[in-house]
Amino acid sequence: MTIQTRRERERAERERLIVTTARELAEAEGWDAVTTRRLAAEIEYSQPVLYSHFKGKGAIMAAVAEQGFAELATTLRAARTAKASAPAGLAAVASAYTDFAQQRPALYDAMFTHAVDLPFATAEAPAPLRDAFGELVRAVAPLTGGDDPTLLTETFWAALHGLVTLTRSDRLPAAAHAERLSLLVARFTAAPPA
Repeated sequence: MTIQTRRERERAERERLIVTTARELAEAEGWDAVTTRRLAAEIEYSQPVLYSHFKGKGAIMAAVAEQGFAELATTLRAARTAKASAPAGLAAVASAYTDFAQQRPALYDAMFTHAVDLPFATAEAPAPLRDAFGELVRAVAPLTGGDDPTLLTETFWAALHGLVTLTRSDRLPAAAHAERLSLLVARFTAAPPA
């Protein structure tokens, strides 16, 4: 192994450590607890080392978000492909999406709530973002009834995000969550009016 290869490997390992530590700290204490000073102390590197990898907290949060989108895509794909019918697949995707958000609140916030420097809904969007949205499209598209699959998927995603956000902030009672998801899926899987 050359010295250059070893340095590149060590750099990649440090970057993974920074992202993993930021994510763990955010899940344990919230994103306000994630500062470059705190991260430097946690990973036992200096702040300049952090800045040699990321421009600041926003860039670290974007890296965490991108990692989250890759995980979300995998989760949604598994839920969708485990079902034999399109309506069952959509229901599984809806449940998997809201479970993902509930189980990883800080990660979900980095992905969808906090301002991060990631391009959404453009050709420049990183592959994990496109993959996660693509899984939603694959769940919705068989049920479009002639509607634009992308717009219908965006509407479905907005509804899921709204349910997640309103339930997490106690604007909607959590006890009726499953019923709300069933109603949403039923509306999307119903035959469109003639």
